[in-house]
Amino acid sequence: MIPKTMKAVVLTGPTAPEDVRLTEVPVPKVRPGWVLVKVRAFGLNHSEGLLRLGEIRADYIQKPIIPGIECVGEIACPSDSGWAAGQRVAALMGGMGRCFHGSYAEYALLPVSHVFPVNSSLPWAQLAAVPETCFTAWGSLFACLRLKPRDTLLVRGGTCALGLAAIRIAKALGCCVIATTHRERKLPLLNEADRAVLDSGALAGTFSGVTKALELVGPKTLSDTLRCVETGGVVCSTGILGGVFTLEGFDPIKDIPNGVYLTGFFSNNPTRESMDAMFAFLKKHRLRPGIGARFRFDDIAAACKALDSGTAEGKIVVELDGEGSFYDPG
Repeated sequence: MIPKTMKAVVLTGPTAPEDVRLTEVPVPKVRPGWVLVKVRAFGLNHSEGLLRLGEIRADYIQKPIIPGIECVGEIACPSDSGWAAGQRVAALMGGMGRCFHGSYAEYALLPVSHVFPVNSSLPWAQLAAVPETCFTAWGSLFACLRLKPRDTLLVRGGTCALGLAAIRIAKALGCCVIATTHRERKLPLLNEADRAVLDSGALAGTFSGVTKALELVGPKTLSDTLRCVETGGVVCSTGILGGVFTLEGFDPIKDIPNGVYLTGFFSNNPTRESMDAMFAFLKKHRLRPGIGARFRFDDIAAACKALDSGTAEGKIVVELDGEGSFYDPG
């Protein structure tokens, strides 16, 4: 039985983490081409913090908005999708939490094109750490970098949830992995990499033999990362952890070394094929996504605070039916 109302986070303007609250709102009405998902858990993402703290002012953001770019749960009402109620699914991107209401809610009305059936026995909390984080890692490594077992991969910004997922996937493939962090205390988090490096901001000349690089710090270090790979190497720019969003004064002729290739990955358009391949890889290699912090939905303000502070060491997940929360700020 689908209730008439639900708990959700509703934003109307810039909101500090301590001001995030649950409110009672109507459950969305189903329409053709969309399915109603009973949200069981969702992961938190850096982009949601950017939305909450400032991007929400933009004209292209629907307001009021329920944030959240991913979730896992069950089909509550399949509409005209042909799916069955109770089907386990994952949903991500495509405008979630920006163009239409997202996952910080007990129910989410989502376009069929961005909802994917999940064949996994992982508990909800671990499953919630998969969709956006693992898909972004997967797309960056395979669609963009065309990663092969013989590659030596540099992950710049390796201690974020995406970086840790990329390291785990690359090691399962058989690659040699070098990972960096600019915080010395976080070096132990890179224990799955073959080499952990403290990032000074200028790493060119530090390594040899790097054939592929995943840039998660972003434009702040991109020019330097381009000089860290061998001739014929590829750099994929995916993250913006450095807080710099564009390249000022970038000269592609001079700043991209001869014979080095630059690409980027944007996770807004996942496909059934790519999601199935990702879940199959995780299952084959028995990879379980790491969780840095787990919260109950009632503790959403604390979860947002952990997100904004960057103190959670790994993916932050929120469970709607969780019995308790754990969080170790380190």
